[in-house]
Amino acid sequence: MFGISFEHLIIVGIVLLIFGPKRLPELGNTLGKAIKNFKDSLNGVEEAKYRKLADHDEKEKAKPSQSGGQKDENASG
Repeated sequence: MFGISFEHLIIVGIVLLIFGPKRLPELGNTLGKAIKNFKDSLNGVEEAKYRKLADHDEKEKAKPSQSGGQKDENASG
């Protein structure tokens, strides 16, 4: 009905027995923070990758305009 099967209830019961009802909110909070930090670090890696690609593209665009005249002089002379 709610997507909770008997196996899920058994797992929740075992977790309750192991950690107790007082520590469950703390564990949930810690797990939530860990997931948030993991997602933030993934976003940081993606941003760094895109920045690196953007810097590389800017350098590639700048190279032909700077060295374009030098290549012609060297090729003809």
